[in-house]
Amino acid sequence: MPHATGERDGTSERNGTGALNVARKLIASHLVDGEMAPGGEIALRVDQTLTQDATGTMVMLELEALGLDRVRTDVSVQYVDHNLLQADERNMADHLFLRSACRRYGLWYSGPGNGVSHPTHMQRFGVPGATLAGSDSHTCAAGALGMLAIGAGGLETAMAMAGEPLHLTMPDVWGVRLTGAPPPWVSAKDVILEMLRRHGVRGGVNRIIEYHGPGLASLTAMDRHVIANMGAELGATATVFPADGRVREFLRAEGRADDFAELLADPGAAYEVEEEIDLSALEPLIARPGSPGDVVPVRDVAGEEVHQVVIGSSANPGLRDLASVAAIVRGRRVHPGVSLDVNPASRSILLDLTRMGAATDLLQAGARIHQAGCLGCIGMGQAPAIGRNSLRTFPRNFRGRSGTEDDRVWLCSPETAAAAALTGVITDPRDLPVDPPALRLPGAAASAADLLEPPLPPDEARRVELEKAPSIGALPELDPLPDDLDVPVAIKVGDDVSTDEILQAGARALPFRSDIARLADFAFVRIDEDYPERARAAGPHAVVGGRNYGQGSSREHAAIAPRHLGLRLVLACGYARIHRQNLVNFGILPLEFADEADYDRVERGDALKIPDVRGALASGGDVEVRNATKGETYRTRHRLSSRQRELVAAGGQIPLLRGDRRSGSRASGARG
Repeated sequence: MPHATGERDGTSERNGTGALNVARKLIASHLVDGEMAPGGEIALRVDQTLTQDATGTMVMLELEALGLDRVRTDVSVQYVDHNLLQADERNMADHLFLRSACRRYGLWYSGPGNGVSHPTHMQRFGVPGATLAGSDSHTCAAGALGMLAIGAGGLETAMAMAGEPLHLTMPDVWGVRLTGAPPPWVSAKDVILEMLRRHGVRGGVNRIIEYHGPGLASLTAMDRHVIANMGAELGATATVFPADGRVREFLRAEGRADDFAELLADPGAAYEVEEEIDLSALEPLIARPGSPGDVVPVRDVAGEEVHQVVIGSSANPGLRDLASVAAIVRGRRVHPGVSLDVNPASRSILLDLTRMGAATDLLQAGARIHQAGCLGCIGMGQAPAIGRNSLRTFPRNFRGRSGTEDDRVWLCSPETAAAAALTGVITDPRDLPVDPPALRLPGAAASAADLLEPPLPPDEARRVELEKAPSIGALPELDPLPDDLDVPVAIKVGDDVSTDEILQAGARALPFRSDIARLADFAFVRIDEDYPERARAAGPHAVVGGRNYGQGSSREHAAIAPRHLGLRLVLACGYARIHRQNLVNFGILPLEFADEADYDRVERGDALKIPDVRGALASGGDVEVRNATKGETYRTRHRLSSRQRELVAAGGQIPLLRGDRRSGSRASGARG
C-alpha cells in the first residue's frame, strides 16, 4: 500500500509565525512556560482531568497530601470503570473512598456501571479546544473532539487538579493526511491498525499525531475516538483531530450543541513529519498475540480456530461498533465453540442498543452482555482459556494482560470479530455470505447524565470526611537520592517491556493498589517471579532495560512498587513517555545508554556505581556509569530538565509535596 513519510521544515511554526496546525493552536493557547520548539520542556494549563479507579485511589491520597481544599480545574471527574468485580470487600471499599473524596474535593463522580472513562467523558464533558490530563494512558481518545488530551501519571494528574501546569517535552507534530473513504467491511480500527503496521509501538514517541485531509469527512467523532484511543499504542504524546462538522454532529446528538466551537488547522499549516493514508485502499487488519504493533492482513491468518470474541471497551466504544456486530449476527447463531462477550462502553450506549433492538439481536445470537466497564481489557474478568485464540476489539494484547498467563489475544475491528464469532475461525469479513451491515442509528443519544454525581457546593464539601477502610493504604515514605549510587542489577529485561509486565494488572493485583507493600509482590513476576524476593534482599538496586521501556499503561504503581523494593536506577536504551516521568516522580533515576551496544555488556548481578550522582546530573546531559564487576564504564544520558533533576534528588514529588505542605506554600492549591 503506497504511503510516504518525510521530515518537513517547521521553522515558521517554531518561530510563532505563519500557519498553525490544530496541535500547535491547542498548545499555544495553554502554554504557561517554555517554547514550542521540539525537544524542550513546556508547561501547559490544564482545563479538565479524569481519573479512574485503578489509579484514582492514589490520586486522592495525593490530593490529601497536598492539603488541597478544592480542585482548581474547570472539570475533574472520577470514573469507576476498572475494578468492577466485587470478589471481596476491597474494590467496594475503594469506591466508597473515591466517592467521599469526590464529595470532599469538588469532583464529579461516575459510579460503577456508568461507563468507561474515555467514551463517557467524551459524551458528557468533552469540549473542543480544551486540555485534558488523565491518569490513564488512553486519555488521548478525547483528541477526537479537537481537545489536547494527554495521559499522565497519578501525581501529575493530582498536581493538575491543584491548578499546577502539566510539564512535558514539546513533541514534533506528525500530520497524517487522510483521503478517500473506508470500503465495506473496513472501519476505523483498521485505520489505526494500519498506522501500527507501518510504524510499530515506538513510531509515535515524542510526537503528537494530527489527522487531517478530505478523508476526515467519512469518519464520525466516535470513529475518531477509536483512532485517537490507540495512538497510545504508537507511543504518541497525544492524537488530535480538528473540531469540524462531524464533531458538531456528535455534540448535537449528545444534547450539547452549545459546547461546539470550530477548531481547524490554518490553510497551509506545516508538520514536522508527514504521512498519507488512502482509506479506500485499506483492508481488514489484525494484530497478532503479544503486541499491538504486530499487524497483518486478516486474510494472512484466516482459518485460525477461535475460542472467544470480546466486543467493546474503550478502543471500540461507539454505538456503531456494537450495532454493527448486532447487525452481522442478527438471525444467526454464534459458533458453538465460541464465547461472544459484549462490553458496552457506557450506560447510554447500552440504552441505545436496547431501544434500537440491537441488544435483543445480540442475545438471541448467543452473546453475553456484561456491564459497562473496562473488564476484560484490564484483566478483570473474561480471561481466555490457556492457549486458545481470543479476538478482541481492545487496545492492548500484551502477554498476560488478559488475566491468563499463556494467552493468545488478537486485536481487530468489530467486523472481523463478528465474522470469527459466526464461523469459529479467524475470517476476513469480506468473505462472509452476507451484505455489509446497513445501520440506522438514533439521531439523539440516550441520556444517562443524571446518574453522574456533580460536585458538592464548597461549604458542604468542607464538612465531608474521607471514608477510609482498612484496605485503603497511604502514600509511601521516600528517601532522597544518595550522594553516591552503588547498586546491583536486580533484573535485566528486553525491548518494549510494558507496565503490565513491570507490575501486572488484573483481578489478582489491582485490589491492592493502595497497599504498596503487598502490591510490590507482583513486581516483574511475569518476567522473573524471583524479582521481589531478590530485590528485597538487595535493597537499593538497578534495573536494565531495552528500547521503549515501560510502554502501555500510565499506572504509576509500576514505578511505586519497584521503588518500595529499593529501585533507584533504571538504565535503558529508551523509555515510554509516561513511565519515564513516573520514575522521576518517585525518585528513580532514568538513564539511557549513549551507545546501545553497551546494553549487551551489562548482566544481572553486576554492580553499577555513580559517584557524586547529584553533581553528575547537574553538570550536563551525560553521566558516566561504572560497572565495577566488569571493570567497564558506560556513557549515559539523563535528558532531565532542572525541574526533573530536583524531583529525583529529593526522592520524588511526594517528599517535595510534604515539605511544601509543612511550609504552607501549597496549602490552598490556588491557580493564578
